[in-house]
Amino acid sequence: MNKLTSAVKVLVVDDQPLIVEELCEFLEGSGYRCVPCESSRHALQRFSEDAEIGLVLCDLHMPDMDGIELVQAMQKVAGKQRAFESIMLTGRADKQDVIKALRAGISDYYQKPINLDELLEGLQRQEAALEERRKELQLGHLNQKLQYLSESINDLYQDLDKVRRSPGAGLADDGELVAEEAGPVEIPTIFNQLSPRQLDVARLVGKGQTNYQIACELGITENTVKLYVSQVLRLTHMHNRTQLALALSPNNSAMRQRVTAH
Repeated sequence: MNKLTSAVKVLVVDDQPLIVEELCEFLEGSGYRCVPCESSRHALQRFSEDAEIGLVLCDLHMPDMDGIELVQAMQKVAGKQRAFESIMLTGRADKQDVIKALRAGISDYYQKPINLDELLEGLQRQEAALEERRKELQLGHLNQKLQYLSESINDLYQDLDKVRRSPGAGLADDGELVAEEAGPVEIPTIFNQLSPRQLDVARLVGKGQTNYQIACELGITENTVKLYVSQVLRLTHMHNRTQLALALSPNNSAMRQRVTAH
């Protein structure tokens, strides 16, 4: 018994049972799992039901639906969520048929009688191409999820900012100040020249938060936080974050007077 070498199933479609049998026997002996079908309708049904089918070998000239129409129907079933590669088999090498097949998205074609070794090489190439397409699909799905996550986080920061800036943001349910706002800190007059966002950053520095924590709370980047801190220090004539933190500390009123006196 030949060892399985591929996790991809091959759908083999031809209205001649003998050809289907021969192809399946050869491919299964080469490590592939085959799904034999002797009509386009049956093939479309099996493709719809089995997501492991990733490679399709189909005859061009078949009753009901020809090979090109079958592949186009499979493309509609697959949509953008599923990748597969198809190879056309034909008894007549009609140039227009080949052009039509390639335009329809069929990756390769072989003329009957088929050289099985060449077909196997072609199938292996399409399996490699299928793997790359599946990776691209997975990356696309991950990028989409990351985009949704980023948008959700951004919305959350905006909502938090609105709540924090609302008149009742510092009030508990009973109308009293919450613990964090209890005993409000009197902002030294030197800070009056700051913009609202600069003052937000200064207050958070006063609470001992890092640039990363400030960035997360305000929904901005760390580089933007650094810029605001630099602006605040320049406008208040302070030398470092320690002075800034002391100036806004609720427990060091005497120290605040010294560091803000000019």
